[in-house]
Amino acid sequence: MLPFDFSHHYPSTRLPVFARNVVATSHPLAAQAGLRMLLAGGNAVDAAIAAAAALTVTEPVSNGLGSDAFCILWDGRQLHGLNASGHAPEAWTPAYFHRKYGDGAQTPPKRGIDAVTVPGAVAGWMALSRRFGKLPFGDLLQPAIELAERGYAVPVVVQQKWAAATPELQSLPGFAQAFLPWGRAPRVGEVFRFPAAARGLRALAETQGEAFYRGPIAQALARFAAAQGGALSEADLAAFEPEWVTPIGQDYRGYTLHEIPPNGQGIAALIALGILGHFDLASLGPDSVAAQHLQIEAMKLAFADVYRYVADPRAMDLTPEQMLDPAYLKARAACIDPRRAQDVGAGNPAKGGTVYLTTADASGMMVSFIQSNYMGFGAGVVEPEFGISLQNRGHGFNLATEPGRNTANLVAPRKRPFHTIIPAFLTRDGQPVMSYGVMGANMQPQGHVQTLVRMLDHGQHPQAACDAPRWRFDAGLHINVESAMDPATVQGLVDLGHQTRTIDDPYQDFGAGQFIWRLGDPADQGYVAASDPRRDGMAAGF
Repeated sequence: MLPFDFSHHYPSTRLPVFARNVVATSHPLAAQAGLRMLLAGGNAVDAAIAAAAALTVTEPVSNGLGSDAFCILWDGRQLHGLNASGHAPEAWTPAYFHRKYGDGAQTPPKRGIDAVTVPGAVAGWMALSRRFGKLPFGDLLQPAIELAERGYAVPVVVQQKWAAATPELQSLPGFAQAFLPWGRAPRVGEVFRFPAAARGLRALAETQGEAFYRGPIAQALARFAAAQGGALSEADLAAFEPEWVTPIGQDYRGYTLHEIPPNGQGIAALIALGILGHFDLASLGPDSVAAQHLQIEAMKLAFADVYRYVADPRAMDLTPEQMLDPAYLKARAACIDPRRAQDVGAGNPAKGGTVYLTTADASGMMVSFIQSNYMGFGAGVVEPEFGISLQNRGHGFNLATEPGRNTANLVAPRKRPFHTIIPAFLTRDGQPVMSYGVMGANMQPQGHVQTLVRMLDHGQHPQAACDAPRWRFDAGLHINVESAMDPATVQGLVDLGHQTRTIDDPYQDFGAGQFIWRLGDPADQGYVAASDPRRDGMAAGF
């Protein structure tokens, strides 16, 4: 018996999908690319890589071949984590940026070549395929190659974000050549072709990915960076390897939520759940003011610690275990006032634009995968020969060391920056339950918490939890609320002191999720899957 009420409470055109083999992504053509691999005899890892490659073409507003990536997967026996976020070029130091951008620069730039760390996504695909895949690596890229060569009709949400980003990015190197073939953003339904990306994908297929880090693509990236006055070199690319890591977890209501450990922000969701475990949320309505207030305050406390302490783990003064210490989280829970909103600071634990996809197959393998160029087209620069649209993860570093800043996240050679993209995985008694994620910068841990509370505390099924209106903590007392939220709930939050702003653009502020919940024996009962209506995506299976 599933713990869900399958009546539908929120406006949506989508219903849960039930199947033994499932792919859920933010673009239908990417979901179909994944299904092709499953139908060809591949497994969930093969499907995830094919879907991820297709998304670099079909959703370029959020990711590209120059992305970073993370993954949590259940191989049928245990969980594995993969950190495929890139490191800084060898030449990057605070002095490098202060010399170029002035002594007052607080972070590397948001756009341009000096925002680009080594892209890690392709290395992540390679590592997953080598260790867990069944099909040849080159076969996994064929759907993406076809989409890039033949083109596809641009869908509604992607088009809106494409047009919105164009004024800022159209003059950056390579952007117009790659993404404005009409001299403007495409219109809904216009066919977009990306021949340069097709060349890049073919080079990857022919070399099992090696061309990106030790071949013609690496050489082209280094030439492109040098032409823009950047520091990224062939040596930086050749030195990169993704890292297999052990996921960290937090128990909640008899389940365990797993996240990738720092340098990512997944620990924020674990901290918030550890705090919320001290409150009886099940006794409150899922859309009640009280339930929303407690979750907002827990996320504030979590972010205060994450922004203060989380960085490349080699530079952190604290361990995840210290930040998740039960006694510490109990003390943080005591900081919450149920009657009013508060502006909180970091505690002292030492005392004690992204795409997400998920796949699952009938053998029981489940994959939670996320990749991103970060702030909508990333750095905004595109290597023209192979169509490498580059992320801007370097913007996540700090350049300043004044008191109160996260000095562990200070830029340094071959160091990973603080990262926002986070896959999630839920288990119970050591067995897999759900592979899921919610896209959108700092919305991601907030989305992990809000949707999980709806499922575990209030019994809402994955699609309903996905469809429900969300809030997003910004800073201080400020929160954004989705326009679909009940006005009475919004007013109740205002009465508690939350400074609310209603947002009509769900993509921009409230993320989008994909969910696969295991029903039982995958070969018999299969899975139930959901895809967020805030994007163009779908869940599909057989």
